[in-house]
Amino acid sequence: MHKVDLPVDQSIEKAVERRRSAATARKDRILNTRLRVMGLDLDALNQQVQEKKHQQNIERQRHKAFEKLTEYHNDILLLQDFDEREKRAALQTDLANYWATQQREEDSSDADLKCGLKGAFRIPEGELGPASMQIFQGEDIGEEQKRREQMKQTERDLRTQKEDNVRRHMGNKHREMLVSRELVHQDLRGVQQAALEEECKKAARIALDNYNRALAAERAERLKEEHRREERENLAEMRHTVASDMMTESAETAKREVGGGKPPRVLTDRWKGMSPEQLSAIHEEREKQCLERQRQQDAERIQGAAWDLKLLKLSREAEEKETKAAELRRQRRIQMDHYNMQQAREQQAYQEYLNKKLYTNRPTKDYFNQFNTSSR
Repeated sequence: MHKVDLPVDQSIEKAVERRRSAATARKDRILNTRLRVMGLDLDALNQQVQEKKHQQNIERQRHKAFEKLTEYHNDILLLQDFDEREKRAALQTDLANYWATQQREEDSSDADLKCGLKGAFRIPEGELGPASMQIFQGEDIGEEQKRREQMKQTERDLRTQKEDNVRRHMGNKHREMLVSRELVHQDLRGVQQAALEEECKKAARIALDNYNRALAAERAERLKEEHRREERENLAEMRHTVASDMMTESAETAKREVGGGKPPRVLTDRWKGMSPEQLSAIHEEREKQCLERQRQQDAERIQGAAWDLKLLKLSREAEEKETKAAELRRQRRIQMDHYNMQQAREQQAYQEYLNKKLYTNRPTKDYFNQFNTSSR
């Protein structure tokens, strides 16, 4: 199915028409007295409360999901730190083993200087020449003391490093504890704040519900008062109407003198009756109309009788014509029957002649003349 691109003018006209129809529908919806709500819309308020609760539940679930994700990431970081420490310890152990197996002091070129002269040379010292001397007189003074001091310094350095590591580890643990405590405090503060906000919202909802109930009660009371007032006004109007001059038909109060020799004018909103002269004129007119209607009915009755007589005459003439036509058809059928009987006799005679000729095989002239005469 190919997409058809509308011209720009048609698309603009369609958009304008849609906006105009939407505006018209909105106007009809707003100005519709059946749909317009006077006062409070309790359904809309309840729907807003439900939507707010649903939003709060969604936010609570989102916070729980974030907390679970944070705990998961913290566990992953702790596992990564533990694995890193294990890798470092294994690397340190491998390095120490390498040093102990592959880089021993006895295998070095100056092992005689580091490890002493204990069995370093197989050649006696007296047989060594000037070129074979490696340790000169006065050079190795205090070597043992120096080595001990170096070992002590190394131990102190190692101890210091261990203390620094322990102190650093304790500091990290202390910082982690402080961070976790701060997070716990923040969570507690968040929970307390959320509880306070929930209490405030609950109090606001209760106050709003009370206010809405008060408004609804006030509106109901106002409607009842308006209904009672309308009933009182309707009763007063009915009482006034019943007791008015229009219903009592007081002719004296309805007459108004016009002057100038003219008859008094009657106010139709006060009295709708008629005078005796008007009533007598109406009766005379009604009698005239009755007489005229009676004359018309008599004329219509006479005309109907004439039409009935004419129709009876026409029907009799039609019956006579039908009787004559039936008699004529009967005569024609009789003649046709005689003619058919004659034709049948001739056909039978001719058939007998043929049969006789077939047996005798002799034609008879007189018989032919008789047949021709009878046929004629």
